[in-house]
Amino acid sequence: MTPPPPKKNALGLGFLNGSSSVQIWRSRLSWRIAGAVFMTILLVQIAILTLTIKQEEMKLLSEIREVGRSAIAPVLDNPSGILESPMSQIKANRLVSSTIVNGLTIYSPDLLLLGSYGEPLTITLTSQESLSKTYRSVDGGSYEVVYRPNDLRRPFIIVARLNSETVSGHIIDYVRQTILIVLLLSAFVTTVLMITLGYWLLEPLLFMRSNLKIAQQNPENPKIPENPYEEDDEIGGTIEMAQKLIRTNAENMQQVRSAAEDKIHKLAYYDQLTGLPNRTLFIQKLTENAFTSSEDTNTRQFAVITLDLDHFKDINDSMGHNVGDAILRGVGKRLKSALPKEAVVARAGEDEFAVTMELSDETGPARDIGDKVADIIRSEPFKVYNESFQVRSSVGVATYPKDGTDPSDVLKNADIALNRAKEEGRDRIREYSEDFDKAVQIRFQLLRDLRDALENEDLTVYYQPQFNLHNGDLIGAEALIRWWKKDNSKDGGSFVSPADFIPIAEQSGLIVPIGAWVLKEACRTAQTWHEAGKNIRIAVNVSGEQFYQSDLVSYTEEVLKKTGVEPKLLEMEITESVFMDDITIALDTLTRLHQLGVELAIDDFGTGYSSLSYLRQFSIDRLKIDQSFIRNALNNADDAAIAKTIIRLGHSLNLKVIAEGVETKDHEKFLSDEGCDEVQGFRYAKPMPDHEFWEFVQNYNGDLSSFDG
Repeated sequence: MTPPPPKKNALGLGFLNGSSSVQIWRSRLSWRIAGAVFMTILLVQIAILTLTIKQEEMKLLSEIREVGRSAIAPVLDNPSGILESPMSQIKANRLVSSTIVNGLTIYSPDLLLLGSYGEPLTITLTSQESLSKTYRSVDGGSYEVVYRPNDLRRPFIIVARLNSETVSGHIIDYVRQTILIVLLLSAFVTTVLMITLGYWLLEPLLFMRSNLKIAQQNPENPKIPENPYEEDDEIGGTIEMAQKLIRTNAENMQQVRSAAEDKIHKLAYYDQLTGLPNRTLFIQKLTENAFTSSEDTNTRQFAVITLDLDHFKDINDSMGHNVGDAILRGVGKRLKSALPKEAVVARAGEDEFAVTMELSDETGPARDIGDKVADIIRSEPFKVYNESFQVRSSVGVATYPKDGTDPSDVLKNADIALNRAKEEGRDRIREYSEDFDKAVQIRFQLLRDLRDALENEDLTVYYQPQFNLHNGDLIGAEALIRWWKKDNSKDGGSFVSPADFIPIAEQSGLIVPIGAWVLKEACRTAQTWHEAGKNIRIAVNVSGEQFYQSDLVSYTEEVLKKTGVEPKLLEMEITESVFMDDITIALDTLTRLHQLGVELAIDDFGTGYSSLSYLRQFSIDRLKIDQSFIRNALNNADDAAIAKTIIRLGHSLNLKVIAEGVETKDHEKFLSDEGCDEVQGFRYAKPMPDHEFWEFVQNYNGDLSSFDG
């Protein structure tokens, strides 16, 4: 096959007048294609080289490992005991000085260190998982490996530091040779390919490029030359079609531009799912209303309503996004049809809508419009795919200009009111109040201060004693976090109630590092008590976020090792509702914690909804009766019955039962009569700092009746 001949050669185009090969290589396009082809081939080869380098390096290191094993295995003795090193110092010195082995450490199968010789090693064996470790120094001069008993044919584990300086030289030679071959191959293939491409393709493309440049310079009236190639072959036909497209584009440019502008406007200002204005256009219309209102002699007022579909995420997760999208479209249509034509209805977020309309005597105040919007949503279920969904909404209400003269601020304030409605339980309406804004600011400031307090170690742990109700022994203490917030007052600061900062920590995720710090601090304190001769169990609360979001088991194991506290002296209290979030993970986590030797308690038992069938599977030691039942047990028959039932349930499952919130002698007697095992509460002591708690322990005489006075 030969290249298509030009129909004529008198077009005055320079690239048609000379040698094809010369013109092709003068073209910038040809150089780009040549470079792309060359780089593609080169990169593929380099990628292959990268993979083979690693294989080559692993091969060399494997050989070094085998050389090291061959050097070590013959010099190992058969000691009389497994805790005796199989290598004498003399043999070790000879091994280090005459082989590639620069250093080694010898362990028993139980990972007890038996001996260390030569250069110090980086790898330290602490667990069975570390037996698979290897380490190569940054400069590549040494390579550390672990030889197991089956490698050495001896009941020992040896970590050896081997000389690997030769590996880098071998790799460099290998890379140099491979790169040279790759460059020659890439250059040859690229040259052959480019000559072929230039002859068959690039020269016609240069002609087409000239046509396109002319069309670019004058798109509405492009003066392009006649096609010199036959129209009945692939290239000539393609060029002919390109020229027709250029002419068609010139004819239709104005129409296309107009259509594009309309499309861009819709994409920029309208929601694609519902067809409603988006948040940007909503604010723009609010601004237009505000501008018009400012020109009137009588100030006009506008309601700004934001609403959020309650539990919409549950519908999406359970029924699928198709159902959720259908409901969103239905909400938009219902709001648009039920509200006056002058009302602006917009989709402001995933499941959030916004409405604004002018207030008048007929419409009433903004709150009335908010009520109407909520009634529109709940008036009847939404039917999707033969299913009915009763949707309710939380609504925030703000008024322009009462709640802000800037439209964006008014919408923000409506969102603040909406968030307050959701915080208070959803399916309700809240009008904006400056107090809401202040509350948000206070909340953010408290969160910032809490982060600083954690970083600056301004948090502390208080301890409340726990007693054996049968014999009066002080058996434990609950660790409770306290925050002394410094300020410029005469006292230098004040305590922030846990009820104020714990919910913020949980919602922000800060509870995870805080919980980790409390666990470490409590274990450290329990160890100091143990060293002073008192084995006092320490109870630490674990939040739901901490239970599921952090690696609780491995962190607990790490803390136990670092502090040295006996696992049985640590009790972790988890609220029962946390278990039900994910039964599978909960069972696994509790089992692994129990295997560490840690005791486990269900905190606030009776306030959640755990199933007895699951309760039997949990690896727990103790049920903790919520203080609300104890506080009211003496004057509320229902609370007393719940407390009795929990005690009997715990004993039937062979669990200890502890009651918190014991404030009076009558509380104590009630629990004693019912057979409760352990107690804590203000009757005995309030939570106190470490040093005060220790003084309390020293002075306690072991008799609960001593608290009667």
